[in-house]
Amino acid sequence: MSEKPGSEKPARREATIPKARLDAITDGIFAFAMTLLVLDLRLPDGFNPKSGIELVAALRDLQGQYIAYIISYYVLGLRWLAQVSERGVPEIVSGKYGRWQLIYLFFITSIPFSTMVVGRYEPLQAATWIYATNMILSGLCSIRLAYLAEQERGADEHRDRPELATLIASAVLSVVLSFITPAHAMWAYLLNIWPYLARFRRRRQPE
Repeated sequence: MSEKPGSEKPARREATIPKARLDAITDGIFAFAMTLLVLDLRLPDGFNPKSGIELVAALRDLQGQYIAYIISYYVLGLRWLAQVSERGVPEIVSGKYGRWQLIYLFFITSIPFSTMVVGRYEPLQAATWIYATNMILSGLCSIRLAYLAEQERGADEHRDRPELATLIASAVLSVVLSFITPAHAMWAYLLNIWPYLARFRRRRQPE
């Protein structure tokens, strides 16, 4: 039976989400994840040092956890700053943007766990791989979010892409280093300082 003229069903509109609500859950998750990182910096249960030398030695044994904590805190801080400094994002965003934001936040909440694994079992290659996978997937999700944000505001700025590319490249490099020197694979993430140093140098140059 044919439909009568003019009786076409209206196109289904995709649900929209207030950007402020996404910002609220994003800020909360970043704050919680960054706080959880420090919980793995603890001395063994029942540890009773008899001297300052023993205490210093025990703290030195935590250097793997310290390195993982500092790197993860730094990366999370940079990702949060990138989120809050986005310009021109509409007050109302699409459901697609909201869904990708939740996927992105899932990988952010996984960083404390992967940080704990790589901090405790740094000499093991698999620990480095778990951490690198977390970083790569969060970086790819962030790129997708940046692309969707540009679509929704009708711009094509490609801002923040060098930092994300460096994050992914450093994660890949850490995997490569894990085959050569697993104990030093995490140092690959120091590459993430480079884009910000380069930006700082450009700002210091006289016009």
